[in-house]
Amino acid sequence: MRKIIFCCILLLCVFFNAVTNPHSYSNEKPLKTIIIDAGHGGHDFGAPGSYSHEKDIALAVSLKLGKLIQDNLPEVNLVYTRTTDIYQHPTVKASIANFNKGDLFISIHCNSVDPIVRREFIGYETETYYKGKGKKRKKYTRKVPKYRTWKEPNPAKGTETYIWGADKNDEKEVTMRENEALYLDSNLAKQVGDFDPKDPEKKILYALKTKQFFTRSANLALTVEDEFKNIGRISREARQRQKGIWVLQATAMPSILVELGYISNKDEEDYLNSEDGQTELATAILKAVKRYKYSLENQLLEATTIPKPLINN
Repeated sequence: MRKIIFCCILLLCVFFNAVTNPHSYSNEKPLKTIIIDAGHGGHDFGAPGSYSHEKDIALAVSLKLGKLIQDNLPEVNLVYTRTTDIYQHPTVKASIANFNKGDLFISIHCNSVDPIVRREFIGYETETYYKGKGKKRKKYTRKVPKYRTWKEPNPAKGTETYIWGADKNDEKEVTMRENEALYLDSNLAKQVGDFDPKDPEKKILYALKTKQFFTRSANLALTVEDEFKNIGRISREARQRQKGIWVLQATAMPSILVELGYISNKDEEDYLNSEDGQTELATAILKAVKRYKYSLENQLLEATTIPKPLINN
């Protein structure tokens, strides 16, 4: 209990230091490095469309997004997990992000859904069957219903932006512990560097940082979907995902996965493969990133600004 109380006091001291010594934090940039991950690649084609594959659309939009970030946010360092048609295991993607000390991980994908199976009753047919064995075996007939089945394209369309599920926070916390040097600022790192990683106070730090990254990821996901709505896209909203995107909880930074649209929908597939569509989507994500960056900088400014005392007239 004493150790936990001590850790809380330490955190308060660090915050007080930020307020009373704003110059020590004035050069901090909350968004120095962005990792852009084009989903799938190589032999992993991703979701199939009628004439295209998810891996190619993801790469095209990722490269366009990267170019827009370089042009509009030149102070931000940009790292791609891939720039060509190669396959990378999710562990490799996470390693690239963590090794490059990313402050934000954006994974680009396309969605897909199975066709709708229709079934229609078309009448009865006669079925022959047998009962008994040997000389007692007899032949019978009966009427059975007959159906016609066929598949229709699923009309699902729209965008979705995912963050890791809240029940995966423990896994994210493990990632934070394994990559501690990536996210502890120099001031805090100096003061907690001598702590045993298994001590309760370290556990609190991991939990707090994980919660902060979860909140930042959720805010960015909501902002991305807001920008998609602004360009007229159908938004299926920001969501938590419980399975299928391990890489989000394996990166020691805020992280999101953007589903650009449904490649299984022919109209969506045409849009996702068009230059205009890809540029529009990349621009919407850029705008969301800029809003996210502005929000982080404002939070840092507020935390390092000493409020002036009120003057009584």
